[in-house]
Amino acid sequence: MTAKKKEPTEQIRFGEAIEELESILHRVEAEEIDIDDLAAELKKAAELLDVCRSKIRKAELEVTQIVQALDEDEAEE
Repeated sequence: MTAKKKEPTEQIRFGEAIEELESILHRVEAEEIDIDDLAAELKKAAELLDVCRSKIRKAELEVTQIVQALDEDEAEE
């Protein structure tokens, strides 16, 4: 059995975080997670959700800034 590479949640890509969240959810729903590991898995899921929310907020801010800059450029013309 190969060990999974542990990546700090802050550095994980959005798509990877979503995949890991879906995997945790599947294992919880299928009752595949041992009760001894459940709290750790749910803590990991909460951390991943925070990372995803943060990345979404950052992307929204960047898009808003780009749109505002384009609007300003249009207004100057």
